[in-house]
Amino acid sequence: MREQMEFLLPQGLNLLGQLALSYLILKQVWKFLRGFNMYIISRVWRTDLKKYGGWAVVTGATDGIGKAYAEELAKRGFDIILISRTLEKLKTVAKGIEERTRRKTKVIQLDFTGGPEIYPKVEKALKGLDIGILVNNVGMLYDENPILFLDVPDVSERATSIMNCNMMSTVQMTRIVLPKMIQRKKGLIINMSSEAGNHAFPRLTIYSATKAFLDFFSRGLNIEYKSKGITVQSVMPLTVSTNMNQNMKQNLLVMGVDDYAWEALNTVGYSDRTSGCLSHGIQSYLLDLILSDSLMGSRFMAKFAKRAMDALEKTRKPKQK
Repeated sequence: MREQMEFLLPQGLNLLGQLALSYLILKQVWKFLRGFNMYIISRVWRTDLKKYGGWAVVTGATDGIGKAYAEELAKRGFDIILISRTLEKLKTVAKGIEERTRRKTKVIQLDFTGGPEIYPKVEKALKGLDIGILVNNVGMLYDENPILFLDVPDVSERATSIMNCNMMSTVQMTRIVLPKMIQRKKGLIINMSSEAGNHAFPRLTIYSATKAFLDFFSRGLNIEYKSKGITVQSVMPLTVSTNMNQNMKQNLLVMGVDDYAWEALNTVGYSDRTSGCLSHGIQSYLLDLILSDSLMGSRFMAKFAKRAMDALEKTRKPKQK
């Protein structure tokens, strides 16, 4: 009996090791195939977004990713409802879209840092429209640079504003448009999360937490309503050159807003959770391999993060005086 055990134990451990290795290999192959399908095949065979309806609503639509999404959706045949804080910017973006694409536009001036009391205005403005797509893009940081939670100026007021803008807006806008989508048995909701919501990022704590909320909210909502013809997509970009990061110079790692919006919209129908573009998909994959909570909290990471931020600061375009 003992001799049998001595013979079988090494064989069992060997088999277990082979199974574990096979699992890891298959897992990585599956990720590669999903990524290839999501970011390469989608460029050739794009989902016909017009099947969702005639109007698209975009929040935070006057700058950055939101503006790029609005313009790209207009190019793909949608009339656009732009919602943002500054009326003059809204009118300028709307006029540009109408002139370039001949699509209709509507504008709604709204400060998303407010509470639930601001949303009846939106409900009234959207009433009776065939809304096929909602892009919950509006979002804000609490400071231009990474900063400790208690060092945020007016942290109580600022924290409330960022939670209202980043989370409350998505919940309330979804509440407004989802019932009609369910009635029509079709609709697409795109929630702009972030890679910062995929890991705990010190010195971006509230922002990171709000983006994690958006990701989990999107994933749960997609499961709840997929059978009713609704697609809810969580988009988790890394660095895109926008006003939020002082328009960093574009390179292999930093995407421009127009290219990013084009690639990200191509992934609709291919994945319910995406980094949005090939470059960011590769970066996210590598970060998942190396990042852990213990590493993020280490002194090494603190020093590395400071040097990385100093390097990124040099890539930012100087502010206009």
